[in-house]
Amino acid sequence: MSIKAIVTDIEGTTSSIDFVHQTLFPYAKLHLRSFLRACARRPEVAAHVHAVAAEEDRQLTLEDAADVLERWMAEDRKATPLKALQGMVWAQGYAAGELIGHVYADTPVALRQWHDAGLQLYVYSSGSVEAQQLIFGHTEYGDLTPLFSGYYDTRIGAKREASAYRAILEDIGLRGDEVLFLSDIGEELDAAREAGLATMQLLRDAKAKPFPHHAAVSDFSEIKLT
Repeated sequence: MSIKAIVTDIEGTTSSIDFVHQTLFPYAKLHLRSFLRACARRPEVAAHVHAVAAEEDRQLTLEDAADVLERWMAEDRKATPLKALQGMVWAQGYAAGELIGHVYADTPVALRQWHDAGLQLYVYSSGSVEAQQLIFGHTEYGDLTPLFSGYYDTRIGAKREASAYRAILEDIGLRGDEVLFLSDIGEELDAAREAGLATMQLLRDAKAKPFPHHAAVSDFSEIKLT
């Protein structure tokens, strides 16, 4: 492979699925309603609450919007306003020292090696860009955000649609065969390959579903770029 850039997923790839589902999501659920009450007049918060009402196609009070957002969380909806508001709640948690971003021990080692070797590093996750930066900015291994050249979320497109990966390639200005996409989800890897990217699946634990037509590794230390 003649790889010049790596695009990585987060959940199940750089970081534990359990951290997202057992720490971040419960924290957001616990604090979201009180956050909306306290911050509803902030323009960026109001804009996302309006987007929730637009997606529901009905008028919503603030409490109605909180009900909808809690339902969306229970459904694991990948809705942009939900992800954005969750990110704002998490920002407060990280700032208060109540949250520490989880990454596997091999993640910062590999990211620094790739960065030092001149590769461009990007993140593509269903979580908002702000949430991505919070995870990597508050790890027990320090602030990893300077290692990344950019971040992408659902605003660029759905992760199981090839068009999203084509948009990423256009944005970073590289050919598909120059970019490696890392994920634990086979359908995401399929979409990336359809767009022309090289792919590699992370099988971090027994719960991961192998997709044999993609190369697979158990952690970042096993990834060989030459």
